[in-house]
Amino acid sequence: MKIALAQLNSRIGDLAANEASHAAAIARAAELGAELVVFPEMSLLGYPPRDLVERQGVADSCAESLARLATLVPDSMLALVGLPVPSTGRPLANAMALLRGGRVVGFAHKQLLPSYDVFDEDRHFTPGDRTVVVDHAGERVAVLLCEDLWQAGDARGVRRYARDPLADAAVQGATIAAVSSASPFVAGKDARHVELLSMRARACGVVIASCNAVGGHDDLVFDGGSRVVAADGTVALQCARFAEDLRVLDTASRVRTPVSPSRTHAGLDPGVHTDLDAERFHAIVLGTRDYLAKTGHAKVAIGLSGGIDSALVAAIASAAIGGAHITGILMPSRYSSDGSVSDALETARILGLGRTETLPIDAIHRGIESTVEGKFSTNGLAGENLQSRTRGLLMMLASNATGALVLTTGNKSEYAAGYATLYGDMNGGLAPIGDLYKTEVYAMARMLNARFAEFGFAQPPIPAASIDKAPSAELRPNQTDQDSLPPYEELDAVLRVLVDGEGSVDDAVRVTGSPRELVLRIARMLDRAQFKRDQAAVILKLTPRAFGRGRRYPIAQGWGWSR
Repeated sequence: MKIALAQLNSRIGDLAANEASHAAAIARAAELGAELVVFPEMSLLGYPPRDLVERQGVADSCAESLARLATLVPDSMLALVGLPVPSTGRPLANAMALLRGGRVVGFAHKQLLPSYDVFDEDRHFTPGDRTVVVDHAGERVAVLLCEDLWQAGDARGVRRYARDPLADAAVQGATIAAVSSASPFVAGKDARHVELLSMRARACGVVIASCNAVGGHDDLVFDGGSRVVAADGTVALQCARFAEDLRVLDTASRVRTPVSPSRTHAGLDPGVHTDLDAERFHAIVLGTRDYLAKTGHAKVAIGLSGGIDSALVAAIASAAIGGAHITGILMPSRYSSDGSVSDALETARILGLGRTETLPIDAIHRGIESTVEGKFSTNGLAGENLQSRTRGLLMMLASNATGALVLTTGNKSEYAAGYATLYGDMNGGLAPIGDLYKTEVYAMARMLNARFAEFGFAQPPIPAASIDKAPSAELRPNQTDQDSLPPYEELDAVLRVLVDGEGSVDDAVRVTGSPRELVLRIARMLDRAQFKRDQAAVILKLTPRAFGRGRRYPIAQGWGWSR
């Protein structure tokens, strides 16, 4: 059988654009003689639709688009298209429509509905009660959706399902399992998926054709990497990662036909080895580019401090949309060093930023101090936050005046510890590095400088001084981050246990070797800062436990870490 994997970047809710991309893929697959075309999960509406799926008219409009697509599918082809369909129980099911010979010939409903991390499918959908297997072109084709195959195999601490739809398919004599997925990016997960696909193909004795979504959708990034795995567990076909792609495999001869219609990103060619830093960089770039494109923004504004965080965010934005579309804003205070200004200007020069403005904040700072004199103190934390909020005010002014989206520059270590100012440096629409610990920020910056050409830069993009100097918010004389925080190596090691592993204080003490009092201090900072994180910009998810929709903690709570 000739199998086509149509790895699309859908825009949630944009049915006209999504229908057009499906139609183009069906036409191209037909030209290449494909007999089976597999699209990603919920490909027609976009995934995850969240509560949009329940808005009146959405499911009906999807059905109308589907009917038009069905007329494009010849008798020789079976096309699998994802969409919500009416159901009993809850109003909808997460389904794949089976299109053949100009009509819709059936539906397969997703059977295993994840309700962990960012997933909330049980909120909207009724689970399917059977595995659909159809005869086509001399094969028995099973139609499965995402979790039906993965079964939370890459999720930590999730209760396993009682049913196994892929094993059910094998019992029904399936020779090919067509799996439509929308599995969000997590660093390192693609390699685990290859292992899982190979193991499951061998165990069930079926060919698995797995098509994964690609693109950024709010906080989530989908990295593609669709593939066909033979019944012996070998990878017979693989699509690009981080880019749209369409590829065809003849399972009889193993002849591969690549057709790479990527419109937005060069992506990674199949088989290219990537380390975790490189994976994260590609994911952040794609997530940033798509967030801007899908929200209608063509340019961004970034506060350039001369530090490593803002330099890395500027490099990411440059890779996503080009330096010409970036405005860098320097906002020196009475405490800013000459090096901070020169390092920020060097970032702008290296990346070729389209516009750079210097807006000193001292006059505003002194004006507010004069306004509140004798009424409110501006000493200590109040004065430091005043400076940060002055910068936040200017950034949002620049956004309103130019239409540019503000990218925040905070990292996961700062968000975890509360070392960030609401309505100040947290202002903005997207936090590209909000799921990178500070030590990972340094690692990514050094990697980009060492391998700059590989990522499309003409020279090392991060000024060496921004990497080498001690990190500082420069809100008081001679300040460094380590005046308020433990060394980042120690802080990040503890946070990986408390946040990523949901471990206890005892766990963190045992794993890191840090003193118990230090771990308790970090744990309390983590809980106290929840109210800030609940008001943070959208954070691109790179890890299993990113701050945001997948980590839902109460703000007002009395749990004691010393328990």
